[in-house]
Amino acid sequence: MIHIRNAHEGEADLLSEIGLRAWQRAMAAMGESDALLDAARSAFVYFTQSSWLTITVAELNGQIAGWAARERLDETISDFWIDPAYTRQGLGSALLQRIEKDIAEQGFEKAAMQTHSGNTEAISFFQKHGYAIHWLSVAYNPKLDRDVPSVGLSKDFEPEGDGSYGPGPGI
Repeated sequence: MIHIRNAHEGEADLLSEIGLRAWQRAMAAMGESDALLDAARSAFVYFTQSSWLTITVAELNGQIAGWAARERLDETISDFWIDPAYTRQGLGSALLQRIEKDIAEQGFEKAAMQTHSGNTEAISFFQKHGYAIHWLSVAYNPKLDRDVPSVGLSKDFEPEGDGSYGPGPGI
């Protein structure tokens, strides 16, 4: 059974390990993830310890299997990580649905995220859920010593109601 909930303060180490495993899988297309592993581990530990209030957790049968974050609590999904051992079990879809609901309830009209253009699994997942690529950017990454192309994806939320004024038909 899938359960979506807010993160707890004491879960930072577990969340950072899940994020790191998912990051390694996403970075495989870029290569050289081993060279960045220590820096990535430190970044995940710092983020999950300092920003746990912005993290939403996905559990499967009581086991934490993924998480997402909105670092600035705006329309941007800053992190979205499903443990590779738990992919293709509906966790990502359930987690994304919850994050989108939170974004919409705060009055934002769209959700947005970005990833490197080689992360085809993530891009396909978000496109399957109604996201479209809206920009491509290439920026130099000093840690990789090369240009890295990134894509920005977003999804507009449907306005509530039917878009007409006044009472509906037959009223």
